[in-house]
Amino acid sequence: MSDFLKKARVAEQQMRALFPATPLQRNDHLSAAYGADIWLKREDLSPVRSYKIRGALNAMGKALAATPDQDVFVCASAGNHAQGVAYVSRHFGVKGVIFMPVTTPQQKIQKTRIFGGDAIEIRLVGDYFDDTLAAAQAYCAEVDGHFLSPFDDKDVIEGQASVAAEIAAQLGCAPDIVVLPVGGGGLSAGITRYLSEVSPQTLLHYVEPAGGASLAAAIKAGSPVTLDRVDNFVDGAAVARIGAQPFEVLKSVQPSQVHAIPEDRICTTMLEMLNVEGVVLEPAGALSVDALADLRDVIRGKTVVCVTSGGNFDFERLPEVKERAQRYSGLKKYLILRLPQRPGALKDFLQILGPDDNIARFEYMKKSARNFGSVLIGIETSAPENFDTLFAALEESGFAYSDITDDEMLAEFVI
Repeated sequence: MSDFLKKARVAEQQMRALFPATPLQRNDHLSAAYGADIWLKREDLSPVRSYKIRGALNAMGKALAATPDQDVFVCASAGNHAQGVAYVSRHFGVKGVIFMPVTTPQQKIQKTRIFGGDAIEIRLVGDYFDDTLAAAQAYCAEVDGHFLSPFDDKDVIEGQASVAAEIAAQLGCAPDIVVLPVGGGGLSAGITRYLSEVSPQTLLHYVEPAGGASLAAAIKAGSPVTLDRVDNFVDGAAVARIGAQPFEVLKSVQPSQVHAIPEDRICTTMLEMLNVEGVVLEPAGALSVDALADLRDVIRGKTVVCVTSGGNFDFERLPEVKERAQRYSGLKKYLILRLPQRPGALKDFLQILGPDDNIARFEYMKKSARNFGSVLIGIETSAPENFDTLFAALEESGFAYSDITDDEMLAEFVI
């Protein structure tokens, strides 16, 4: 048994001081849909509703064992890592100083404060995370604190490997396939290293948001690279650069094992899990489940474990999630309609709509000519093909329109 395996198993046992093993649940809905034996490792049911508590506990515990008088721990995070550090700081009775961007939603700030109580101090610094991180590291050096990285740390990776230790014990056999979400790489590296020893026959698939595919970029380049642009919608996994230490574990992963998932499609999975299963997942937590659609032929007849990494979802985001899901599924579109400025023109347009077409938004924008006006219209329908019928009817009736649904720049300003 390797030293890493021993340490990961010790870390798994130490978790029991804070919480029982998170459930490994067979999901009948997904199993039936994909013709496979699909299990969900419910990290969204940890005390802080994510796996981040594991790495924080292991790293902080080791730091205190090595330096018992270390009394200040510092981190920079706008989400799950902050909450894990807060919870563990209270557990050990040490001071945790948590730097968060000024733009962090109040819901996340309040949850972090609740988990940490009097043990923590929250500092809001910077509009962007890079500024927050720089401030946290400068403060840590100033007070001789211990900086807790969210993923690029060997002790954090060992702590996250405890997820794999639990899976092996709970399933009672080696899974055929494990599907892992990837952000900075701490969780995926820990599980990969653990399973490579206890069940090397298990096939691993790695899932990233399309707007933050840092693992795929690093594999292509042969080393970690910084992405030029990151879509922060999947905030728990939208990382511009995978950690150096995680990449040392993941650098031999084949490109065919790495999957990029469109952010809007993740929204369809979030809604499906909420509406069908009553499971609340944040965007990053839904990554592994969403990837099953791309792995349909690979997983059929297999025993599959998906790690649902987090459930810290602010329901104020639900309208946005529904909107993005509808647009991805082709059930909602936005048009700029050139409407003649004459009596009855609007009535003529309304009569073109099909029985399942509903106007979700109607906004007169501006007069583009003396006899015409521009109107922003959002339309929802029951099936994507209804739009083919609608567009054909519009053209036949002489209505000029532009479909701006997929125009990111224009949609950002007017939708």
